[in-house]
Amino acid sequence: MSLKEKDVSETSEAQIAVHWGEEEYYHPSAEFIAQANMTDPKVFERFSLENFPNCFKEYADLLSWYEYWHTTLDTSDAPCWKWFVGGRINASYNCIDRHLAKNKNKTAIHFVPEPEEERTDHITYQELYVRVNEFAAILKDFCGLKAGDTVTLHMPMVAELPITMLACARLGIIHSQVFGGFSGKACSDRIVDSGSNVLITMDAYYRNGQLIDHKEKADIAVAEAAKEKQKVDKVLVWQRYPGEYSSQTPMVEGRDFIVNDLLKDYYGARVDPVEMPAEAPLFLMYTSGTTGKPKGAQHSTGGYLAYVAGTSKYIQDIHPEDVYWCMADIGWITGHSYIVYGPLALCASSVIYEGVPTYPDAGRPWRIAQNLDVNIFHTAPTAIRALRKAGPDEPLKYNFHFKHMTTVGEPIEPEVWKWYYQTIGKGEAAIVDTWWQTENGGFLCSTIPAIKPMKPGSAGPGVPGIHPIVYDDDGNVVPPGSGKAGNICIQNPWPGSFQTIWRDRDRYVSQYYETYCKDPKSKRWQDWPYKTGDAAVVADDGYVRILGRIDDVINVSGHRLGTKEIESAALIVEEVAEAAVVPVKHEVKGKEPDLYVVLMPGYTPSDDLAKKVQNAVITEIGAIARPRMVWIVADMPKTRSGKIMRRVLSAISNGTEVGDVMTLANPDIVDEIKKMVKEKMG
Repeated sequence: MSLKEKDVSETSEAQIAVHWGEEEYYHPSAEFIAQANMTDPKVFERFSLENFPNCFKEYADLLSWYEYWHTTLDTSDAPCWKWFVGGRINASYNCIDRHLAKNKNKTAIHFVPEPEEERTDHITYQELYVRVNEFAAILKDFCGLKAGDTVTLHMPMVAELPITMLACARLGIIHSQVFGGFSGKACSDRIVDSGSNVLITMDAYYRNGQLIDHKEKADIAVAEAAKEKQKVDKVLVWQRYPGEYSSQTPMVEGRDFIVNDLLKDYYGARVDPVEMPAEAPLFLMYTSGTTGKPKGAQHSTGGYLAYVAGTSKYIQDIHPEDVYWCMADIGWITGHSYIVYGPLALCASSVIYEGVPTYPDAGRPWRIAQNLDVNIFHTAPTAIRALRKAGPDEPLKYNFHFKHMTTVGEPIEPEVWKWYYQTIGKGEAAIVDTWWQTENGGFLCSTIPAIKPMKPGSAGPGVPGIHPIVYDDDGNVVPPGSGKAGNICIQNPWPGSFQTIWRDRDRYVSQYYETYCKDPKSKRWQDWPYKTGDAAVVADDGYVRILGRIDDVINVSGHRLGTKEIESAALIVEEVAEAAVVPVKHEVKGKEPDLYVVLMPGYTPSDDLAKKVQNAVITEIGAIARPRMVWIVADMPKTRSGKIMRRVLSAISNGTEVGDVMTLANPDIVDEIKKMVKEKMG
């Protein structure tokens, strides 16, 4: 046996799991703590398992109820949990109406168009009330929609999107927003599954300086849905420029209607909010996996709204006087929870930016932050890495000050975290690194910024009321501090979690609860741990380090390597801006990692640099993690939301078909990478 083989075969899983050394703590400033919403360490005791489920009354009491609930948690249909049963509530009322008495002239939404020459639209809570009511009247009277009906939205990042969502919520209509960057076919899949007869869309929107024809996707969506016997009766089209149709795609007579024209008959209309049962569905959010049909996560009204209000207040430290900017897209759960429902329930001012953060240059986010006096900033590691790559010194040119910053969507590498803290946060902002999923409704793991110190690379402990547990594949508990990776689960239900998969309860149970269920006939929540599908390591201090999806864990000679761990090691190399790891089949080891990297500006690809990156991985992790190849590429294949498409890279590395790449933001890069790999590997 060679030394190399010996290293591979004798490296333990524990060594792999703990290679990303525990980072030092960073503590919030005294100034931040003095103004924080939550400074009482006893909050964790209040939300302990001993006080479950009644502890969540604290979140629910942040809302206004028509009728109080009689049962906090109903487990009779386990694991389809029902929260605040008997309570009656309306999400639109809680996000708008109740604020008017004291804050009607306060800005609810700052809409920032991508073209910098266009003025920012500052929509007050009073104006939001008027516009939501008028559109609700159209839905009710013109479309004939009522509580319990489903409507599909396929809209970009414009102010009309939250207006549409809140109008639906006002009537108890279940909305299903499809990410604006998705194709017409993807939209049709969601129309069919949700059973929508009405599609609400936009004629056009800006992206990277181009006015994109969006209406054409609606025509494709309706035609494709018809093939599946789902008829769309009406398509409502908002205009990017009111009074002007900006699409090249013709309107279809009798089916398509311009919202801005319809509104003329509904000026001044008022629609009373419908008193909805707490457990009534508020919206569907489809997850878009790489295989299988998208599944509709069904989120409730009362439980969901309580949870996002509570986590917005405690974890994000949102006050009514704050100007809060979440750079996510409302087409994803982050946008629903932490652009629309959470901040507006707390009467904050929420920023919506139409375009790309790096357009026309990497200084754009910091100009927006400066001009609007944003003090809470919420974005994803993908965006942070992009901004770090495109303009590492840009933030220093602008006068903005964040008290609080968030990361969301994926684990953040320590090196990137530190740049974010020092350069964006100016060494002063509190950072919460959050972990949660579409299905969860809101944060699962994070730090309460005034109570728990920050630690780069770690999401933090479970937030109040969330009790994580890590199991191995055999269902044994992996104890904190063991250095071993396992499947992270949540021991208890929580109000923000989805109720079921729309029209597919069996899939809901089998995918999320069956694996570690102690008794399938049980009505006790204790017997139904929730399986997240993510791999994680828990340190001695209870901080959770997410390693990525279990599917993203590469098994090398029987040892599990988290792809995020290898990527983090690569990013320690100062020349590296982005990194992506994919598994490659190996006849002996089973799998081995291929590492793709993008360089910072000013650096040139070379074999020496590739070797430097490879050595960094070996140094940080060990020989077990040695990449088969380090590919230095000009750019990664990315979705329009900036997510690296690792499946495309995996297909290239494994010599399989990459599939359709035309929906990527940069499809040309795929052929460039394929050519490079082919020339090298033969």
